[in-house]
Amino acid sequence: MEKSPPGPDSRTAIFIDPPGLRLPLAEVEMRAIRAQGPGGQHVNKSSSAIQLIFAIRSSSLAKPIQQRLLGQSRQQAQTGLIVIKAQRFRSLERNRQDALERLAAMIRAAARPARKRKATRPSRRAKEKRLKGKARRGQLKEQRRKVF
Repeated sequence: MEKSPPGPDSRTAIFIDPPGLRLPLAEVEMRAIRAQGPGGQHVNKSSSAIQLIFAIRSSSLAKPIQQRLLGQSRQQAQTGLIVIKAQRFRSLERNRQDALERLAAMIRAAARPARKRKATRPSRRAKEKRLKGKARRGQLKEQRRKVF
C-alpha cells in the first residue's frame, strides 16, 4: 500500500500502488471483533481483531477489476463480498492497518491483467520422448495379457 499524500483526503481513501487507483474508505466496512487464541484476564473484554467487509459490486472500482476480484474465489463470486479477518497483532489500530493492506494487495493483484498465454509447440525431442514412453507402456501392458 502506498503512503497517502498529506491532506484532507488521506483519512478518507486508500491509495493503491498503480497511480490513480484510489478506494474511498466509505466503501469499506470495518468491525472490531474478539480475537481468537490464548489471552489473559482482559481477553474477554477487549475486541482487538478487525473484520473488514468490502462489497465488490457496489464499489467504485473499474468493472474489469471488479470482475477479476469476483473470479478469485467461489465465495466472492457468490456473495460479492471480500471478508478479511485481521488478528495478527495485539493492537486494534495495527490490525486495522493490516486488514487495509491485505485488501489493497488483493486489489493490486486484480488491477494487473493476466498475461496472455503464448502458444508454443513441443520440440521434436519432447515428441519422441512421449512416444517412446507410450510404446514402453504398451509393451508392459502387452506382457500382462494371458497367453493362449
